Amino acid sequence: MLQTLSDWFWWDHLWLPRNLTWADLEDKDNYIYAKVSHLYVTVLYAAVLMIARGFFERLIATPLAKMMGVKDQIRLKATHNAVLDNFFVSISKHPTRSQLEGLSKKCSWTVRMVERWFRRRRNQDRPSLMKKFQEACWRCTFYFLAFIGGITVLIDKPWFYDTREVWVGYPKQTLLPSQYWYYITELSFYWSLLFSVASDVKRKDFNEQIIHHLATIVLLSFSWCANYIRVGTLVMVVHDSSDFLLEFAKMLNYAGWKSVCNSLFIVFAVVFIITRLVIFPFWIIHCTWVYPVHHYPPFFGYYFFNVMLVVLQLLHIFWAYLILKMVAKFFSSKLDGDDRSDQEECDGSDEEDEGMKNGAGSKNNLVVNSHHSH
Repeated sequence: MLQTLSDWFWWDHLWLPRNLTWADLEDKDNYIYAKVSHLYVTVLYAAVLMIARGFFERLIATPLAKMMGVKDQIRLKATHNAVLDNFFVSISKHPTRSQLEGLSKKCSWTVRMVERWFRRRRNQDRPSLMKKFQEACWRCTFYFLAFIGGITVLIDKPWFYDTREVWVGYPKQTLLPSQYWYYITELSFYWSLLFSVASDVKRKDFNEQIIHHLATIVLLSFSWCANYIRVGTLVMVVHDSSDFLLEFAKMLNYAGWKSVCNSLFIVFAVVFIITRLVIFPFWIIHCTWVYPVHHYPPFFGYYFFNVMLVVLQLLHIFWAYLILKMVAKFFSSKLDGDDRSDQEECDGSDEEDEGMKNGAGSKNNLVVNSHHSH
């Protein structure tokens, strides 16, 4: 049964144009082709990147954060309360008004004291400013190096300037060493992002991020197997061109460099709009929809690849909407946070602090994190 499923999955007509088989893509005549077995190592490299990230955040990102003035204020912890803890973990982190009133009676607290306990408890689970800076610094560094690497790989290629060249000779296009390492590195990185998503800073577009990572992995893997290497490298460099600007803007914001951050965010927004809403659909997707049929009849892989590109484009439109909202707030002097972020809640007045202290024992301090831009 497994052999039958494998034969069906790797059926030539699913992956390759008509009248071509996998035998036509075997290494010969000085032509080297991408192989499925090449992709197995990306999972191992993803683990290596995660280890490297740990060292990078400790040895480079943390000292850099301190140098730039990133400081975590002391965060006040919610006092231990078995009733509220059990409700928080097993029922809801955001109790309704009626639930708050019921809990206040069980604990002999006022409703406002219970509300404040839940706010503090939720804030405890939110990542620190240092963690956010470390994550942004790691991604900024990778995206910047990947962008430079992508430009280096493509700068002397004719398809970088004329997308019609992407399909000349397809699918019999030899795999270059530079293409191999560019692909393997990028795919390994996206595997590492998927593996670490549970521990990374969680934002409101968490589900969209998961879809993006999965779509990117599927897209890169399929394009590798179907020898869509040339267009795959174009897709990657278009994405990397704006990503490092966003992560650098986050770093500046966490460091409190608001004016520089805001200026860089505007630059990022312009680059994002140009690359994701203009170049990507009107150059890249146009290249994959229109030009291939001049060389071979459409097949399943042709439609599948383009559908995955459209999925990415829909995500680009969603993020562009968030970015434009941020830009609108900026020009109206109301820019105060990342619309995707899980922001820390205000903890209330000193009088309520004293009430909590008298009613529930000693307390620690609370940090209200700096709002962070997109």
